[in-house]
Amino acid sequence: MRSLCSSPISSLSSSSSSLVKSGFPQNEKNQARFPLKNKSRQFFPRASCCPSDPILVQAARGDRVSRPPAWMMRQAGRYMEVYQKLAEKHPSFRERSETVDLIVEISLQPWRAFQPDGVIIFSDILTPLPAFGVPFDIEEVKGPVIHSPIHNEEGLKSLHPIDLDKLHFVGESLKILRNEVGEGAAVLGFVGAPWTIATYIVEGGTTRTYTTIKRMCYTAPHILKALLSHLTRAISDYIIFQVNSGAQCIQIFDSWGGQLPPNVWELWSKPYIKEIVNTVRKACPQIPLVLYINGNGGLLERMKDIGVDVIGLDWTVDMADGRSRLGSKLSVQGNVDPAYLFSPLPVLADEIHRVVKCAGPQGHILNLGHGVLVKTPEEAVAHFFDVARTMRYDTIFEDHQTTKEMESVI
Repeated sequence: MRSLCSSPISSLSSSSSSLVKSGFPQNEKNQARFPLKNKSRQFFPRASCCPSDPILVQAARGDRVSRPPAWMMRQAGRYMEVYQKLAEKHPSFRERSETVDLIVEISLQPWRAFQPDGVIIFSDILTPLPAFGVPFDIEEVKGPVIHSPIHNEEGLKSLHPIDLDKLHFVGESLKILRNEVGEGAAVLGFVGAPWTIATYIVEGGTTRTYTTIKRMCYTAPHILKALLSHLTRAISDYIIFQVNSGAQCIQIFDSWGGQLPPNVWELWSKPYIKEIVNTVRKACPQIPLVLYINGNGGLLERMKDIGVDVIGLDWTVDMADGRSRLGSKLSVQGNVDPAYLFSPLPVLADEIHRVVKCAGPQGHILNLGHGVLVKTPEEAVAHFFDVARTMRYDTIFEDHQTTKEMESVI
């Protein structure tokens, strides 16, 4: 497959001193805040146009399409019987997510069953960690465990430039998926945002309080900045690698960005995501970028100038309100509550129609507001995609306009 990105993979010195110096400026005045309005801020062009792209990619760019394209976060695994049988034979998540044949099979299971408009690779946001010096395990009860968390300059010494050869299984899987799916859907790649990845590396795994990393913002800011800067370069390179391997759209998960107060997120997460976007834009201008932050209701206005094409909304934000706050220049994704998939099918259909009407006839990717829940009925997932496929913007919004006109007369 030909290379889609022109920028070479960056390099990084592994010495702790260079890592510390590579953080953002040490001037305290510059660190105090990142202004929301900056007359000289850099312009980030949106993904470039290609009319033959899958409908999801076109909608991500904001192009006019006939209906809302649809996929689901965590659509592979968890709730599917065929996945559960495979997981019984291969109980290790690392094996399932790092073996090409298994990655491809699991990624294609929902594609074969439901024909979504996006086929996302079965992987994890922590998958690239060993490739730049952070080994981890996944334990049955605890989940991800990092035995040597990074808290100081000594810990930074273990970091090195990302070795993409160690992620060959991701590249090979994406190439196969692209061939298998063909023009029927967009192949989606994804990464974790620097702050979110850093929470695991600093806390040593999953946390509910984030106290260690939040404390580092004030007790060891130079260490945290060095770590985030390293992650920014590694993740940028990883995105470019995924695109060159066949990914047609990339979602950035800042899953735990919503755990920060908005002003703190703007200091410790936003600048690093913007740097990733800038790097990827230069290398891969044709690839749409999606940003999803769980619990982003307090961040929407601060996300507008980050440079991505699409903002994902969780279900705690009303779609119409989110649209109004983000403006018409950004596409949106979401945001049906995953619990609706446990409702009667007509109720689910009504909610899908409501979300689509609130999102408007352009620049919307239909999705859940978070991942598919365990034990979700497969019948409901099938209905979700069936409803999406049968919707037509010209009919929906013609009927919607007629209803509004009638109400105004009454």
